[in-house]
Amino acid sequence: MNTLNAVHTEKPTQPAPPDFASTSVPRHLARGVIGFGLGIGSIALVPVVGPVSLLAAPLALIAFRGCPTCWMVGLAQTISRGRLERQCVDGVCTLAKTHPAADG
Repeated sequence: MNTLNAVHTEKPTQPAPPDFASTSVPRHLARGVIGFGLGIGSIALVPVVGPVSLLAAPLALIAFRGCPTCWMVGLAQTISRGRLERQCVDGVCTLAKTHPAADG
């Protein structure tokens, strides 16, 4: 049998959506405290230390894993992880509460 003529029936997989969630809510909140502290501190300390304080701003972006908006999206993902699931029917996707497995 010629493998070039075989029918390919598998659907191509779609890439996973971006995941900004942390492993736990306290860890995510700690990253936020560090990120906001470094960001605000880098700007607030310019009159005292000078422009060298702005070197802390990139560290804030590392703590946020991008930007404050990315951090906020990650917070929502971290909180909802395991509580919401995406259900797609006929090309229309919605979020719904997960149904806990029946104990038995």
